[in-house]
Order: sequence, then structure tokens, then C-alpha cells
Amino acid sequence: MHKITAIIPTGNEIHNIEAVIASVDFADEILVVDSFSTDGTYEKAQELATKVIRRKYQYSASQKNWAIPQATHEWILLVDADERVITELKEEIIHILSQPKQEHDAYWIGRINHFMGERVHYSGWRNDSVIRLFKRDLCKYEDKHVHAEIIVQGTVGHLKNKLYHNTYITFDKYLEKMNRYAWWQAKDYDKKTGLITPYHLVIKPFWGFIKHYIIQSGFRDGMVGFTIGCVQSYVIFMRYVKLWLLRRNRE
Repeated sequence: MHKITAIIPTGNEIHNIEAVIASVDFADEILVVDSFSTDGTYEKAQELATKVIRRKYQYSASQKNWAIPQATHEWILLVDADERVITELKEEIIHILSQPKQEHDAYWIGRINHFMGERVHYSGWRNDSVIRLFKRDLCKYEDKHVHAEIIVQGTVGHLKNKLYHNTYITFDKYLEKMNRYAWWQAKDYDKKTGLITPYHLVIKPFWGFIKHYIIQSGFRDGMVGFTIGCVQSYVIFMRYVKLWLLRRNRE
């Protein structure tokens, strides 16, 4: 079997760290990249992981691109702290890496998403997938503050099994996270957005709700789907408010 390093970025993830490390126990190296946690995550990771390194957090892609070259092995499995590698996915990864030669240089992995204690079947999250199994020297994240994906110098396949993903702790914590995302998105959108108008502050947020709740069948997820639609609308609105503030502070 080709050897593999599991990379886990963390920042105050004491509620997740033991379970996520346990889910990648088949990896030859478990590398935790901690952004100076203050809740005991760093200390617990030192007990459980192969190696723990620390770096001040800037944004996700920057943190991950810094960590990837520090992996010992050619193959990387990158797992966020709020994700778990389920048994079927683990077996599929082991099978792929046990072959003399892999068919692809990276692989998309779908995610089974949960929010507010419920499985999300629709709401724009139905076909959620990320590139998380890849060759170290052929892949890196695009330089975006939010929703950056891996750029692959080679071919990309798809795994059949999925990651378990539960980003929700409490609603207040989730809104805090979405506010951070809105700020980071403002930086990403700065160069490609012209004058901010009611189109950005009214029409785009309204369309965001319609897209998630109606077009992507969020209504079929009940209260959870309605909440996701409202939060997505809010994030779009805050993105442009924060972009307006960003530009104003430059003056």
C-alpha cells in the first residue's frame, strides 16, 4: 500500500479533535496543523497525532497550502476537524492506495452534510463534494479566502463513498462563522465587483434565498432548509456591506 499522510487543520476544535483523529487512524502519518488553539486542542492533538505543527491562521487556503509540503508521504488525505472518514470511505481509500498504480492524481469526495441536528438532503448541499485525496507534489489550493478548491496538475477521479460533515455546533457559533466568511468573501470580491448598488444589497440576497430554498429544493428539508436559505441570503448581503466598509476604510 502506498503510504498516506492525513492532514487535519484545527483552531479551537477540542469538541472534534479526538473523533476526527480516530477516523483517520489508518493513515501512516497524522499531521495536525493548529492555529494556536486556546481550548486544549493543541495539547490533545499532541497526545494522539503523529506530528503537530502551529501557524497563525490567515485563511483556509493559505493554511492548507503551507501544510501540504510538510507531509512526509506522497499521498494526502485532508480532513477538516468537523468531518469524519466513515468506514466505507476508509476501505475505498485503502483499496485505491493498495494498487501498484493509481488511476488518478486526485479524487473528489462527496460529503454527507448535517445542520441543526438534521441530515441535509437538498438546499444546495445535495451534491457537495471536495477534492481531499491527492498527490502532495501535484496539487495546491487556489488563492481564495473562501471556498477555494484544489488545483490539480493531472487527472481527477471520484470516490463512491462520502465524508460525514457536521459544521454546526450552535446557531450563534454558525452565524459567527458565516460572518467571518462574509468578511473573507468581501476581500475575494473586491477586484471583480464594481460600484455597490441595490442590486448587490437587495436582489442578489433575495436570489440567494430563492436559489437555495426553491430551485435547489430547500423546502424539502423543512425548517432546516428554510434556515439555510435565510442564512445564505444574509451572508450575501453582509458580503457586500463588508466590501463597502472595506473600501470606505481605504479612503
